[in-house]
Amino acid sequence: MSGSIGSSTPDEIAFSFQQVTQQFETNSSPVFRELNLSIATGQFVSIVGPSGCGKSTLLRLIAGLQTPTSGTLMRNPRATGQQIGFVFQHPTLLPWRTAEQNLHLPLELGRAGRSSIPATHKPVHELLEQVGLSAQDAIKRPAQMSGGMQMRLSLARALVTNPSVLLLDEPLAAVDDFLRMRLQEDIRRLHENRKLTTVLVTHNIQEAVFLSDQVVVLTGSPATVKSSLAITWPGSRDATFRHSDELVRSTRQLSRALFGQ
Repeated sequence: MSGSIGSSTPDEIAFSFQQVTQQFETNSSPVFRELNLSIATGQFVSIVGPSGCGKSTLLRLIAGLQTPTSGTLMRNPRATGQQIGFVFQHPTLLPWRTAEQNLHLPLELGRAGRSSIPATHKPVHELLEQVGLSAQDAIKRPAQMSGGMQMRLSLARALVTNPSVLLLDEPLAAVDDFLRMRLQEDIRRLHENRKLTTVLVTHNIQEAVFLSDQVVVLTGSPATVKSSLAITWPGSRDATFRHSDELVRSTRQLSRALFGQ
């Protein structure tokens, strides 16, 4: 049975995996086997699990870059819109372009082409400031930017088309701990301010707890959903939450779900 992608889901659900199996070669072991998972509109969801269990493949399915081998992936067009932002582990910036020119790339590749690029620099500079860069950074090329600045630019590029969905494939894995904590707070703030549906793949347990409304634990390959942990915190995701008993308790609970301790 071949897989399918549908578009009829309840309004509160953005994506729904129904008995999804993903297999890349006929004689190989499947990445997923009859995976069932729902992602609610407006939630920040983290996907965690052993290396090689298909976390990045799940993001590619959501983005429409792959089609399930069998089962159904339902999308709610009212919740997901026409645009999906994708941030990869490495910034993948064009080295010969300035920050501003890299930021324009998704607009140039879109349906409207160069005509969709704002005539004024103001929207670009505002977006750079939202991710922690300055107007002066707009003329820099990637080689003139630190790793953290490049990742901020990659995040801005994913947001330039005003997506409803943001996919994050371990974007903070290569940055130092201090910068990682700052970027975590920035990402959560952007998620809330822009009312995004955000899905993060990460190997960092505390990061998953700090950022998420829900953490989904996958088993080893072929992957299925082992458990799901709701993270409840009424305030902002900032230093108060980072040092709270709730974060410690949820981190321990997630660790037990992952390692069976």
